[in-house]
Amino acid sequence: MKTLTKVLLAAVLVISLPGAFSQAEEDKLNVLVVMSYEKPEMNPWCREIKEGIESVLAAACNIDYFYMDTKINLAGGSQKAEQAYALYKGKQYDGVITADDNAQKMFVVPYLKDLVKTPVMFCGVNADPKKYGFPATNVSGIIERGHFRESVALLKQLMPKITKMGFVIKDSPSGRALKEQIAQEADTYIVKITAFELVNTLNDIEKNGNLKKCDAFFVDSIEGIQDQAGKLVNNKNIISFITSIFGKPVVGANTYHVTSGAFCAVVKTGQEQGSGAATGLLAAMRGKPVSSIPITRNFEGKRLINVTVMKELGIKPKPISLLGAQLVKTRN
Repeated sequence: MKTLTKVLLAAVLVISLPGAFSQAEEDKLNVLVVMSYEKPEMNPWCREIKEGIESVLAAACNIDYFYMDTKINLAGGSQKAEQAYALYKGKQYDGVITADDNAQKMFVVPYLKDLVKTPVMFCGVNADPKKYGFPATNVSGIIERGHFRESVALLKQLMPKITKMGFVIKDSPSGRALKEQIAQEADTYIVKITAFELVNTLNDIEKNGNLKKCDAFFVDSIEGIQDQAGKLVNNKNIISFITSIFGKPVVGANTYHVTSGAFCAVVKTGQEQGSGAATGLLAAMRGKPVSSIPITRNFEGKRLINVTVMKELGIKPKPISLLGAQLVKTRN
């Protein structure tokens, strides 16, 4: 009798479980994520943001991703924004996350801001959010601010003789916003910023006379830089190119810069951006008014030092300078 009871219970479970799973799926919220840039396998910043979003929303939401590819094709951004809006209209979304500046300018402002009731949370915005009319009735989020001052101070601590630094950033809306931030802060940096170059190709870097006078270089948002043949160059090869041309250390802004060959950084993370936007969106989708969700910014920073580069360039910092830092190696 006990065996028969067990068999009947097992049969009931088998029959009921598919329905239970279907109901669980039906109860999930639908979220659209529109990324300004390329898919995670092409753009590590998008990969980090995706990881942050999914750390908060994966269990409670069905997430669709759309990539605008504006690092490699800025001119096609408006058409991509139209496609993103068509995707938005074709499904009942409970919330939207938009990453980086181009998605705000090309997608949120013309199609969603104050025009729909769907809550929208942005992340990775370098410009002043007021530029896009944020906050709005249905829009809030988290801005991105690089730890440039802290990274420069770390390099100075490791290499006290450094006095002149040049910035190398891809010429793009995000790049120009970064330039504005650095211009506002430059007087507080411990070294003098003698060059800030918005570039499109490796040739722009190699032939730049201002960069040749610098003791070290800072890179950020360099995805989309091309070689002489017009092919895209990845972070590792761009950083290696700068180091080989000038024989000087490179400072980065993200973890993947340091593991790609930059000497050091106080890194910001896409995970913090993604999780911040996702946390705000989840609250909004559960009934919290967007107007009561303030725009925030990133604050987390982690000191990274690449020991592979340290050895290659013969850098010998004082041991006390390494305290509290995570030591990493260049990845193949």
